[in-house]
Amino acid sequence: MPETTSTDGTTIAYDQVGSGPAVLLLHGGPMTRQANAGLAVILAEHFTVYTYDRRGRGGSAGTVEDGVDAEFEDLATMLQTAGGSAHLYGSSGAAIIALQAAARGLPITTLAVWEPPYSASPDGPRPPADWGRRIADLIAEDRRGDAVAYWMTSVIGMPAEMVAGMRHAPFWAGMESEAHGLVADHALIGDFSFDPATLQAVKIPTLVMDGGPAAAPPLAAAAAEVAATVPRASRQSLDGQPHNVADDAMAAALTAYFRSAP
Repeated sequence: MPETTSTDGTTIAYDQVGSGPAVLLLHGGPMTRQANAGLAVILAEHFTVYTYDRRGRGGSAGTVEDGVDAEFEDLATMLQTAGGSAHLYGSSGAAIIALQAAARGLPITTLAVWEPPYSASPDGPRPPADWGRRIADLIAEDRRGDAVAYWMTSVIGMPAEMVAGMRHAPFWAGMESEAHGLVADHALIGDFSFDPATLQAVKIPTLVMDGGPAAAPPLAAAAAEVAATVPRASRQSLDGQPHNVADDAMAAALTAYFRSAP
């Protein structure tokens, strides 16, 4: 497993597949780089694709309490590892983080995001402001499964009965083991408040995607607002795709967009 070293000496684990222009895939939630492994394989037909474990997760060192700046230093390190710059893709919470990275001026060639879950309406639904602390407390009590369930129900808004059934699924154990990653996500995205100043600071070409009629109304509204606020943004709907977008559908959209970039 390849590793690179971030600014503060923290080792970051990553995978690299394919050949061609560099593409970096960013993961969020209680996951590791494996969340993007299937998408990476499809994209590798046209690109050199990098996936990495954010610090404190998977094979990467450091902790999720190292702070927001450390997260972006790691991302900058991966961009350097990819040759100095790369196309960047993030989905859901990772889409918000990717937009923040672009606003900071990291060397991103073009940006593509899928359904960033901003609360675009001032009176729209938001998760509890202290959801990160609640998750940290549950993890400290060795209740990792409850931490993931709390995130799914109280932060994402999934029905409790659906989450109860998911706790018996094969993938649940992996999410439990990476539940602490949610603490870092909270530090980055908070209560999903819409942030026009950050979005207006994104100066690179940006593709904002959603599931069209299949998208939940808050997600569709957020995608429209992001596309209208980022100066060089365009919007594309992948009609019929759920929030857990299929790898082949996303790969086709990303390939077309990244290959058209100057």
